[in-house]
Amino acid sequence: MIVAIDVGNSRLKWGVHDGRGWRVRGTLPTAEAAALADVATGWPVQARAVACNVAGQTAEDAVTAALQGRYAVCWLRASKAACGVRNAYERPETLGADRWAALIGARSRNQSDCLVVCAGTATTIDHLDAEGVFRGGLILPGLHLMRASLARNTANLPLAEGRFCAEPRSTADAITSGCLFAQCAAITSRFISLPAGAGCLLTGGAAAVIAPYLNIPHVLEENLILDGLAHFANAQIA
Repeated sequence: MIVAIDVGNSRLKWGVHDGRGWRVRGTLPTAEAAALADVATGWPVQARAVACNVAGQTAEDAVTAALQGRYAVCWLRASKAACGVRNAYERPETLGADRWAALIGARSRNQSDCLVVCAGTATTIDHLDAEGVFRGGLILPGLHLMRASLARNTANLPLAEGRFCAEPRSTADAITSGCLFAQCAAITSRFISLPAGAGCLLTGGAAAVIAPYLNIPHVLEENLILDGLAHFANAQIA
């Protein structure tokens, strides 16, 4: 049994995997990581806990403290290689742990060239080739950050709750459509540079918002980072 924990900038996601699938999953605001102590009382005592963190040391310490006495957490860090994935980053250890977990999750189910897109607070767009080599990727502000930056840094643009339109005729729709166009254009431009037959896996809190407007073949993967963590933990047991 594996308990997987993804500590993101905004949300903490967790799940209990029994070797066949996710028995239960949940989320917390990362700022409320201490509440994991109460949540964990419903988890199997014999489970192994594995986690990744991009929210800083304070968040990591809060998770460790919340689970102390119940689980010894194994923190996934990016490395030169793991679980069939090789890391071609100039400094492999500086790759975000969530991106590394997503790449491991992607490799466990896809043996061809693949674009791995994590759409959360930030959007990351990573190329995993058919040999399992992470070739590099992009980081851009996520949908909410794009909208928030316009509201914060301009005098007359609101934090828009508009709708997507091909030809927007209101400011709110123009902002929402512009941000979605930007996300989709970045993903598409990377995808079309990949070899024929490549796939695209899309995960993260904003994935379902982006997916309807993405005109390339893609698969929504709700638990790709958690899947990667579970795959990594099982590899350590084997």
